[in-house]
Amino acid sequence: MDKVPMTQAGYLALETELKTRQQEERPRIIQAISDARSLGDLSENAEYHSAKEAQSHNEGRILELESLIGRADVIDISKLSGKTVKFGATVKLLDEDTEETKVYQIVGETEADVRSGKVSITSPIARALIGKKVGDTVEVHTPGGGKSYEIVRVAFR
Repeated sequence: MDKVPMTQAGYLALETELKTRQQEERPRIIQAISDARSLGDLSENAEYHSAKEAQSHNEGRILELESLIGRADVIDISKLSGKTVKFGATVKLLDEDTEETKVYQIVGETEADVRSGKVSITSPIARALIGKKVGDTVEVHTPGGGKSYEIVRVAFR
């Protein structure tokens, strides 16, 4: 099985979600199924079918979380340093067309959230940045077209 790189924060978020799904969601759904069964005929019982669907979704996510946690390769960013971009780096970029700056941290797929400045290691921008250093210009090919960025800062925090 392939290891899944992630930060400590990403790992803790997965563990928290797993615990919530096992200890809170699972019992709540079981109770909803039990309550719906008591309403009678299951073939036309919308509450029962809805609860069973929620149970299926929850159990599937639990299996997925257990797999991710089992394959996790937790990387301690506080112990990383250097001048080149690698997993865990926080990179400040200057858009060469608009002169806007953007800051992204390169994280694992499970913790990526562009709105909060976290991009997946497998994203086009992260793949373009890996191995580069301050002053380098990178061309990023995205579904929306090409972009050119200059790397202004590389930090590990």
